[in-house]
Amino acid sequence: MVRIHVKPGDDSGGNEFLYECQSNLLIEEVTSEVVQIFNLQSKIHRLVSEFEPRLLPLYGDPKATPLLRALSEAKSYASKDMVIHNRPLSYLVLRHHFETIERELAAKFDLLGVSGSTHYQQLLSDVGLLNEDTTQLKLAGKELMREKQLSDYVGRNEKTKIVLKLQPKIMPRS
Repeated sequence: MVRIHVKPGDDSGGNEFLYECQSNLLIEEVTSEVVQIFNLQSKIHRLVSEFEPRLLPLYGDPKATPLLRALSEAKSYASKDMVIHNRPLSYLVLRHHFETIERELAAKFDLLGVSGSTHYQQLLSDVGLLNEDTTQLKLAGKELMREKQLSDYVGRNEKTKIVLKLQPKIMPRS
């Protein structure tokens, strides 16, 4: 497995994570997977920052406990502390955490004083998501070509560790 430390291209220090894959994957596939992880991680951070403060007054309330637990577990898993602990993120695990939050939120909108799914959808639409088609991966400042394999850039050694930056592709002006 190649271990990839994924960072946002703007060096903001936000949503960074570790990702593992085989070196024979196409850059297209790597891009798709890391963008999906980045976007889910962004959504989780947004939901946690919005709803955790609203739940603080309800701490200890048995009605709020499942949602508090879901937010806390997702926050912990999606944290960049996972990089420090050398633990890669999994899209499937992130998706599970996200779906658990969604389920708990849907059941607790009244408890939170939120007007339901409209507010929830608005929150998620405010998240700056990356588009798989227009995001590029950069290794040491060089754009990785989507039709090539990761091994074309890092070799066939499956113990390789690299840092990739995610950036929206800048479209030429017409």
